[in-house]
Amino acid sequence: MRMKQIASRYFGSMAVGALVLASLGIVSPWPVSIEGAAPNFKINNEPIDRSTRANSFAPIVEKASKSVVNISSTKKMERSPLMEKFRRFFGDQFGDIPEQRKRSSLGSGVIVTKDGYILTNNHVVQNADEIEVTLAEEEKQYTAEVVGGDPATDLAVIKIDASNLPAITITDSDQVKKGDLVLAIGNPFGLGQTATMGMVSAIGRGFRQRIAAYENFIQTDAAINPGNSGGALVDIKGRLIGINTFILSQSGGSQGVGFSVPIDMARNVMKQIIEHGEVKRGYLGVFPQDLEPEHVKYYGLESQEGALVSRVVPDTPAAKAGLKEEDVIIKFNGKPVEDSRHLRLLVAQTPPTSEATVTVIRDEAQKKLTVDLTRRPDNIAQMQRQRQGGGDQESKVLTGVAVTDITRQWREQFNIPSDIEGALVRDVEADSPAREAGLRPGDVILTINREKVGSAEEAMKLTQQIEGDRVLLRVWSRGAYKILVVNAGRNG
Repeated sequence: MRMKQIASRYFGSMAVGALVLASLGIVSPWPVSIEGAAPNFKINNEPIDRSTRANSFAPIVEKASKSVVNISSTKKMERSPLMEKFRRFFGDQFGDIPEQRKRSSLGSGVIVTKDGYILTNNHVVQNADEIEVTLAEEEKQYTAEVVGGDPATDLAVIKIDASNLPAITITDSDQVKKGDLVLAIGNPFGLGQTATMGMVSAIGRGFRQRIAAYENFIQTDAAINPGNSGGALVDIKGRLIGINTFILSQSGGSQGVGFSVPIDMARNVMKQIIEHGEVKRGYLGVFPQDLEPEHVKYYGLESQEGALVSRVVPDTPAAKAGLKEEDVIIKFNGKPVEDSRHLRLLVAQTPPTSEATVTVIRDEAQKKLTVDLTRRPDNIAQMQRQRQGGGDQESKVLTGVAVTDITRQWREQFNIPSDIEGALVRDVEADSPAREAGLRPGDVILTINREKVGSAEEAMKLTQQIEGDRVLLRVWSRGAYKILVVNAGRNG
């Protein structure tokens, strides 16, 4: 310690003192900085071996990104009534208020043919007055025209006037497996082309929230953010497997739950849009629902695979072919049916006016029916008739369930179509077997153990005839048809 003090005092600087100490064989405990001397970095400039995917995805991104474009769409907006009132009260003292304003949105797209066809999301270009496309490696912008869109899958096809474009390579999305590595390429937040990596978290995702929607999403944790919509989801060979569509997020940004439309579905949609200007889907005419464990027990099924028919719409292909409510559809055109969502996809992907085979389980036996499909209507109108009735009654068997006839007031309150006849559920006790099975106030009981219900009184009579522990109900519930199995003897 004495030596350090002497060195510092006589040599007047930390740096010089450190050099003296070093010459004496003493290592300085503090960092040394000498003006003009470069830091002694440890440097290795050997290039990364990018010939293997274990080290880099750069070759894949470079290849696939050439086919991903940035899309800017502009919509003209009329002057709002509020602005008109503002002008009327205050005049033109604030200057002229333009008749129209423009609102722009950013998204992505994927070049799928060399002559300029581009796949994107319908919400990226819907109602746009102007669409500009910028290629990844060019500063030139192209004006695009909308060929057509399909809201049910949120897909659209646009076209630019160009040739010899870098069309992406497409693969079979049915071969995608949970756990596969994938890359998402797009234009998040308008930053420009960006690539993120993740894996396939799930396949065949659907939310069953809209009967008119056809959902079969690939779920991925590759970061997808606003602006990525319409971009590419590619596998580790750079082949297109999906069109990035939306995310689930509480923050508005990526939280690792993104969804892409499989390219197999997108190709079918694109083909129909180019050929017909719209998508034509097959129509069967049933309301399917998923099978629950109670259904499996009640119907004596082997598994929950299949779709339970909760309603057959009159005068439709299903009705004409002999399908019945409570049939369990296990195959469509020879393909096993996984659930109600899968059945809708299979029917929708079958051309209208074509013949299809439907295999059902009815009374514990298989039956094959031939159906002549028609084109799915844009709007399925419901015939309206009026019905009125009496007061509350409680079922002695369906403990905790109060029913009443459907009056005009009840129809208005619960938005019940006039062609729905049955017993309206006024109340369901919280701890009752019926509530556990899914029965709710506002539901309409249509049948009890396959017997039609026309009124609350008929519902009462039928419940008094129930034998055994289980009751089978077919109900109308907020626009959907359901079949419920209630364990009537659980509390009895």
